[in-house]
Amino acid sequence: MGKDIEQDTFSQADYERFNQKIRDNLKAVNQLLVTPGFGIGETTLGAELEFYLVDPQGNPSPCNQRLLKAANLPQLTPELNRFNLEYNLSPQPFKGAPFAAFEHELLNAIQHVNQLAQQYQTELVPIGILPTLTIDHFGPQMMTDLPRYRAMDNALRTLRGGPFKINIDGNPPLDLTWNDVTLEGANTSFQLHWRVTPQQFSNAFNAVQLVTPVVLGLAANSPYLFGHELWEETRIALFKQSIDCRDSDHAKYPARVYFGNGWIRQGAEELFASTVALFPPIMPVVSDEDPLAKIARQELPHLHELQLHQGSTWPWNRVIYDHHNDGHIRIEMRALPAGPSLEDMSANSAFLLGSAMALQDSMPQRINLLPFKYAEHNFYRAAQLGLDTSLLWPSSSQVKVVEYDLLKLARRLLPLARDSLLEAGLETAECQRMIENIQQRIDMKVNGARWQKNITRQFRQQGCSQQDALSSMFQRYRQHFYSGKSISQWDTQL
Repeated sequence: MGKDIEQDTFSQADYERFNQKIRDNLKAVNQLLVTPGFGIGETTLGAELEFYLVDPQGNPSPCNQRLLKAANLPQLTPELNRFNLEYNLSPQPFKGAPFAAFEHELLNAIQHVNQLAQQYQTELVPIGILPTLTIDHFGPQMMTDLPRYRAMDNALRTLRGGPFKINIDGNPPLDLTWNDVTLEGANTSFQLHWRVTPQQFSNAFNAVQLVTPVVLGLAANSPYLFGHELWEETRIALFKQSIDCRDSDHAKYPARVYFGNGWIRQGAEELFASTVALFPPIMPVVSDEDPLAKIARQELPHLHELQLHQGSTWPWNRVIYDHHNDGHIRIEMRALPAGPSLEDMSANSAFLLGSAMALQDSMPQRINLLPFKYAEHNFYRAAQLGLDTSLLWPSSSQVKVVEYDLLKLARRLLPLARDSLLEAGLETAECQRMIENIQQRIDMKVNGARWQKNITRQFRQQGCSQQDALSSMFQRYRQHFYSGKSISQWDTQL
């Protein structure tokens, strides 16, 4: 988001120029989406993994910019807080063994960065929310010193007109106010990109929206924040609330972090248009490009303003325009957490994609059966309850909505996902490895959140304080991550 921004304050004239320019961007992208041949090409996957930097005691280590300079990896980028980094994976064809390629690339990157990080007594660990965090780890002093993050903080605080409020159910509930956006940096994720054609976008996107709650419940890995046992995937609530910039006059609008506004019926242009219509810009940096003139010359525009604005709103699944590789659009899936293992993250992604592909052709019928508010309900309940969730689902055999336990629904989807992955061209061994990972989690009723809570409770039963129990649990977590084993193979007893 805003990688090229070099300023953190803007004038009213900047906003006016940006709003005019983004309207031209919308006209341009709408022209491209109906241009014969646009977006046609090899189906590819991409991914981004966000890491925590931790010290030997398991506390956050705020040294991301020093590590970036030492590592000199163009695919490694800073995140909002000084104890986070993101690695952008090389795109892979959606055939063969793309997930094995992702895991191999990540292993090499982790080894390289960790070797350099030894001088700071730091290593990388992927986990949705670091359980050892305390409130002292946040605040302006912890923000990465870059204009784009200062600009984001300034703009969202100005729009909010007061402190951000965090209120999350749990044991005990978490209720606090905070004066900057650094709490958002507690969240780390594994984000997946799927290149699709404009013609298949609506069905593919709706299918992703439908199955995301199922995979989110299986993947949950963020049950703790500041010593509180909260949602199975606390990231979902925390991300939304920590940067919710709506004041009382704008409460009727969606938050900038949201699940969606409805099923897509007209194509990707719906998402581009609604993002511009609903959310005021927060970083109005204007380029010199004339996108409509470029199209007239049969050149692909970069659409800088549209991409910048899209990057400052955070739907859990969103459309991405990219001028690279002859121009295309992608679905970015943002809801899945970082961790517990590299294979677990791959399997989550494969199951999400395979299930979406299996259902996409039936989506016109399914969205007529399931009002979108029920899909949104599924999403937040899966984030809160994880494996114990019940989901409302549009039946393919009956004209009605059926309620399923999440694990039962996952079992029904698993063979469909396997067949779709094989049909897409995945190698049999790659597909089997992904499916077995999910099957074992279903059979054992385990995910990262449940493992964390189980181990923490055992430490508590031995007389540890909550903070000591969380610290001891995380040390076991990091050891298991570096063992390379998937979550279903981690020790469940002390």
